[in-house]
Amino acid sequence: MSSAPPAPAYRERLSVPIRWWAQGTMLIATLWLAVFVAVPPVGAWIITAIAVGLMAALFLSYGSALVEVADGRLRAGRARIDLAHVGAVEPLDAESTRLAFGRDADVRAYLLLRPYRKRSVRVRIVDPRDPTPYWLISTRRPTELAAAIEAARPARPRG
Repeated sequence: MSSAPPAPAYRERLSVPIRWWAQGTMLIATLWLAVFVAVPPVGAWIITAIAVGLMAALFLSYGSALVEVADGRLRAGRARIDLAHVGAVEPLDAESTRLAFGRDADVRAYLLLRPYRKRSVRVRIVDPRDPTPYWLISTRRPTELAAAIEAARPARPRG
């Protein structure tokens, strides 16, 4: 009898909001109407079906980014780092996030940002071999993500 692997301490998919799907659907309906008056009906339906497929592929791909704390690692999109290399963790509100990826940004930072997520977490990187000073990660729940990283991080020796 094998035991199941432990559940992640934190897991969030940065999926696109429902309003994007609604706006995309309205855009495609407008496209259908414009094309329907210009080409035969079969052509209009084919063009519309292609547009729906492209929209779905784009939204699903863009919204597939995963933020996860599990097995002693932090995963943000395609990037992964052992929590032993993580320093200070700071949850940021909307204004602090705007400044962190704008005026106060470091070009060497790793960014996993989504425009529909206004808050984020800044994770300092303390690995001397890694030129990345910090990660800035969009999230719905910055306080929970920061707490999960802190709780899962290995204890550091004092001194």
